[in-house]
Amino acid sequence: MAEMTKDEKTYDSYLVDQDWGSYSDEDHDTWSRLFERQSKLLPGRVCEEYLEGLKLLGIDGEGIPNFEEMSARLRKQTGWEVVAVPGLVPSRPFFDMLSDKKFPAGNFIRKPHELDYLEEPDIFHDVFGHVPLLTNPAYASYMHAYGQAGDAAMENKGVKFLARLNWYTIEFGLIMNDGVPKIYGAGIVSSYGETKYALDDASPHYVHFDLERVLKTGYYIDDFQATYFVIDSFEKLFEEAVETPFLPLYQKLREEQDYTPFELLPSDNVIRKGSGEYWKDFPQTKEKLK
Repeated sequence: MAEMTKDEKTYDSYLVDQDWGSYSDEDHDTWSRLFERQSKLLPGRVCEEYLEGLKLLGIDGEGIPNFEEMSARLRKQTGWEVVAVPGLVPSRPFFDMLSDKKFPAGNFIRKPHELDYLEEPDIFHDVFGHVPLLTNPAYASYMHAYGQAGDAAMENKGVKFLARLNWYTIEFGLIMNDGVPKIYGAGIVSSYGETKYALDDASPHYVHFDLERVLKTGYYIDDFQATYFVIDSFEKLFEEAVETPFLPLYQKLREEQDYTPFELLPSDNVIRKGSGEYWKDFPQTKEKLK
């Protein structure tokens, strides 16, 4: 399939001005409260690549970052930039943004009473959770290639499988750092509750990342995870998940039965078998898996 030209890109209508000057004192205070809370919790739990990115970009607790200033630093590292959007972006423009090394971040921040949970990702989730790792060349290359895979997935009924890959890596992935599982997924990094649960609670399974296993595993969006997939490195993730031909996989996977996130398979390389205590009722209550 021919690559779309720049003029044919679908995302221009979704881009907005961050309008940094319009944030209220309450907005900046909310960012600061979220930042300080996570900053105390993450050391020892999050991967070193994330902490390095946070420092390189100058993201701190002084208030909501200015996208222009942050993007200037990010472009020097990997060629990426952060662009403002008003909310969730549909699949095709989202893929096209990533293909052009533009990471879409919501320009709004949650209200003070929503510190612990927000249904739609806000600027704290998008910037604090996602952007620091875009300074890492291997991770940035993975995100770029993920975006490039999007058009073919849409044309070949593969978006569901790419969504699962996103969920279990970009959003809720773990990585081995010095032989110990650490957090890198933005959905964990930006969540006070899931940061503690993912590494401190005995409930979740840890399974070594396997591409087909991940693409066949459904997920739910409204609670902590039953299973986390653990990668060895961002370089290895790129090799396993990007250099594999996806189109033959889509046809194969559509003909096979999906897995739930609650089960362990005989073929799994299990790093830790969880107790399942936290999610023991989920097989009955989480009926609509994606």
